[in-house]
Amino acid sequence: MAGSVIELAIFLILVGKTILWEIKGDTIFPPYVALYSVDFFSTTMTPEEALNKYWRYDSFRPLQREIIESVLSGHDTLALLPTGGGKSICYQIPAVINEGITVVISPLIALMADQVRMLSEKHIKAAYITSGMSKHQVDVTLNNSVFGKIKLLYVSPERLQNRTFIDHFRQMKVSLIAVDEAHCISQWGYDFRPPYLEIAKVRQYHPDVPVIALTATATPDVVGDIEDKLDFRDGKLFQNSFARPNIVYTVRHTDDKEGTLLRIIRGVGGCGIVYVRNRRRTQEISRLLNDNDIAAAAYHAGIPVKERIQSQQDWMASSKGVMVATNAFGMGIDKPDVRFVIHLDLPESPEAYFQEAGRAGRDGLKAYAVLVYSDGDCIKLRNDIERDFPPLSLIKNTYKALCNFYQLPVGAGEGSRFPFNIEEICNNYGLDMYSFYRSLFFLEREGLVSMPEQNELLSKVYINVDKEELYRVQMSDKTTGGMLEAMLRLYGGLFTDFTPISESVIAKRCGLETVKVANMLTELNRLEIITYQPKMLKPQIVFNSQRIDVRDLNISEDNYKKLKELAVKRRESMIDYAVSDDKCRSVWLLDYFGERNAMNCGCCDYCLSKTRTSVESLESKVLETMKEGKATIKQLAESMDGVEPHQLTAAVRRLLDKGKLAMDEDFNLMLTPEK
Repeated sequence: MAGSVIELAIFLILVGKTILWEIKGDTIFPPYVALYSVDFFSTTMTPEEALNKYWRYDSFRPLQREIIESVLSGHDTLALLPTGGGKSICYQIPAVINEGITVVISPLIALMADQVRMLSEKHIKAAYITSGMSKHQVDVTLNNSVFGKIKLLYVSPERLQNRTFIDHFRQMKVSLIAVDEAHCISQWGYDFRPPYLEIAKVRQYHPDVPVIALTATATPDVVGDIEDKLDFRDGKLFQNSFARPNIVYTVRHTDDKEGTLLRIIRGVGGCGIVYVRNRRRTQEISRLLNDNDIAAAAYHAGIPVKERIQSQQDWMASSKGVMVATNAFGMGIDKPDVRFVIHLDLPESPEAYFQEAGRAGRDGLKAYAVLVYSDGDCIKLRNDIERDFPPLSLIKNTYKALCNFYQLPVGAGEGSRFPFNIEEICNNYGLDMYSFYRSLFFLEREGLVSMPEQNELLSKVYINVDKEELYRVQMSDKTTGGMLEAMLRLYGGLFTDFTPISESVIAKRCGLETVKVANMLTELNRLEIITYQPKMLKPQIVFNSQRIDVRDLNISEDNYKKLKELAVKRRESMIDYAVSDDKCRSVWLLDYFGERNAMNCGCCDYCLSKTRTSVESLESKVLETMKEGKATIKQLAESMDGVEPHQLTAAVRRLLDKGKLAMDEDFNLMLTPEK
């Protein structure tokens, strides 16, 4: 046993331990927290028992149980479920049932933070690692993942390229690898992210651990690519229909978008989302709605984080509010009572449109997805392809400008983070802001830089010393001691993990000014008694690797060309959806995603236009039949074989409204006598 203890101690040194570990007898463990022992708890719960215990549901949605059973049986599993179809439960249930830790690869910090928050509320230990965290914070989370009871660890795909992460990952008792938004692994998908390709490589460290991949938007070609790129072995595919029968898909062609928008919102009512393509329009449209007594807020990445989150919280709590947003809004939002999603501009692809429209009607009640466009929108979408794909030379110059602005020499800068002001950089180097932004998008895709989402509004604290040392600090200064005591009473876990705290709450508890508390925490951080990470609300940029000489910056010209061709193809498909007048909207979308032979929805603009045409042609047939005398609707239907009942009813109602038919007290229909 002693030998294994020594080996463990050596490992802690090699991976760069940051927790103060103790050796007592033959056991090594972090001090003060028996919770974080080497043992991982396991459970004999069934999926239904776990569902009821943690989620308070009595039954699964369609396919969830089958997907979970596949994962628990050790199969690689691909789950295609519609937006709002309950994908996360498909890996979270196995996570709490299985012994060990589930590692979840997720593309957005907001998604990770939201999932970890919800799991924590259910008393399921979860954590995430992002590029916005300090090295110390990352090390603590990784160590707790190796030795603690963390059941789910969320990481970005870029993290899989980090050596420190891999060193820890190899030591984790991994039970499952979950890949969220799995379409991002396909180079031919609409949102390809190269770091996703690292997932297959890290499987070698846990070759017997299954992978579950989940997505709501994947064409048949992308499905095959996902299975190939994730190195599926004995894989199983579960695909629920993408059909959302409670959503009415509608397209409005108009030159009066604003008037059309007002009429739709007033006609539908309730809570909704209006998507526009640029930040300026979010402000203009939200102002238009408020001026017309429709409560609305603007949302885009340029709005201060605190204001953005407050707007989102207000909207989530509202039953009538409207969020006017760019596509920066929506991922991870699970508001069930969204009655409408309106697009005032053409999205870049049917995939993006389907995902955004799918945020409506998650409660299963009737909702509307309306695309409002003009002829100019089609022209603009085609023309913007050149702006959205800047030349490779400009992308390289953007990288060079970034490195020069932050004075990074070649071979240095990995992990460096800086405040990011796009206007200042563009002004410094005479660059077009939009072209710079799009170039930055490609640099992010290549994994060279990243833009952490500043979505966390709370500071974080981790106590570096043991309880005895902290007690001495408390006794040495009455004010500091009172502040520390208040913090310890308010927050648990400070000795084991970075814990979100509020300086103002602590200040109120111990009768101090907030700035005084912040200053004391800063001083304790300087003395290395705690690690204090103040909240940062300004945008940052992170360099994920050492600076590369621009001559050695290899962005594949073939891949770039192929991506551009695919982008053109998707835009043309989006235009086709808008201008199409020969197919049900729902059928069009389902056909795009490989679902053949779908039934007409009966309620989109195409289906309703066909119904109107059929009803108009039926009117003359009804009048001709009624010349034979009185008849009930049932008798009329029997004499007109093959006519849909709802169409016949509509035709009769129109004739009654026009005064061409009348009804007696016995509900017999008759022709109205000519005057």
